[in-house]
Amino acid sequence: MKFILDVIKGVFIGSGAILPGISSGVFCIIFGIYEKLVDSILNIFKDFKKNFAFLFPIALGGIIGVLLVSKLLKFLFATYPMPTNFCFIGLIIGSMPILLKKANNKSGFRLHYLLYFLFTFLIGVLSIRLEHILPQLINLNLDSNYFFYLVLAGLLMSAGVVIPGVSSSVILMTLGVYTTYLSAVANIDLSILFPMGIGLFIGSILFLKLIQFLFSKYYAQTFYGIIGFVLGSVLVLYPRFHL
Repeated sequence: MKFILDVIKGVFIGSGAILPGISSGVFCIIFGIYEKLVDSILNIFKDFKKNFAFLFPIALGGIIGVLLVSKLLKFLFATYPMPTNFCFIGLIIGSMPILLKKANNKSGFRLHYLLYFLFTFLIGVLSIRLEHILPQLINLNLDSNYFFYLVLAGLLMSAGVVIPGVSSSVILMTLGVYTTYLSAVANIDLSILFPMGIGLFIGSILFLKLIQFLFSKYYAQTFYGIIGFVLGSVLVLYPRFHL
């Protein structure tokens, strides 16, 4: 029974890697497994049997979640692009109370936390320019430049998989490769998934170590930074917003 429940949790966590505005990390926090998941991944070989038994059903569910949700979203973005975008804007804004509660549950609110919020909010807003600039800087054929661009996209995408509140899908939208990613997952296109997978693996290890350090030293500041980036990046989803 526990195995099935962990698979179901994995389905939700996997969907967080696809749904714009929904973070895999937030689902991990909701299910109360975030810290254990980080520790199990970073220390998998210290107690391999125990950690593998914990991670396997979650990973299995994650794969199922990614495959199922990608097909649904491919249809929605093709058929109802604007309503779908506004739906995800609502989901992002709706997740803010969860993040604020987590941010304040250790030391409470302090005024200087707003500086971290404002800084990352501006980064999120300015990142919208990348949605228009970056695709123009590369040849969108599958040449060597695009291969490394997809590796970079996978690396940055890992931030949304690892960091609570940061949506990997919003990151991919900012980079201009979200629909490419959706189509690749739905059709099992390894020419796209392989380079992104390389970046995702490398980035996940790096961000897991970073987030473990930041949450241990700067818990509230890190959460306010996450909230600022998420709210700034949400403008990527607004159909008529341009900088």
